[in-house]
Amino acid sequence: MQVMSAMIVAATPLGGDPNAGGLPGSPALQQLVGGLAFWGLLAALGGLIISAAVWALSSHGGNYQHAGMGKRGTLISAGAALLIGAAPAIIAFFEDLGNTVG
Repeated sequence: MQVMSAMIVAATPLGGDPNAGGLPGSPALQQLVGGLAFWGLLAALGGLIISAAVWALSSHGGNYQHAGMGKRGTLISAGAALLIGAAPAIIAFFEDLGNTVG
């Protein structure tokens, strides 16, 4: 029985193309994702400014523990902004890669 169901599934042409208008509410969801990306970029910018200030002031004051934390926060904020900005390209890359399978 399992062999028969596996053959039926293998013979059925399954496929899927992303369709922005396929479900109701898709434009609202796209706006929501865009708004979340904007908030994420604002948070990354705020973290970058604060972390860079901590790094600079702590280095100037000789507090190397806090200077290291400021440096780490700066790198994390910059990485977060990079990932948020590159997210559509990353998703498109893996979608294209997935379309080549099969």
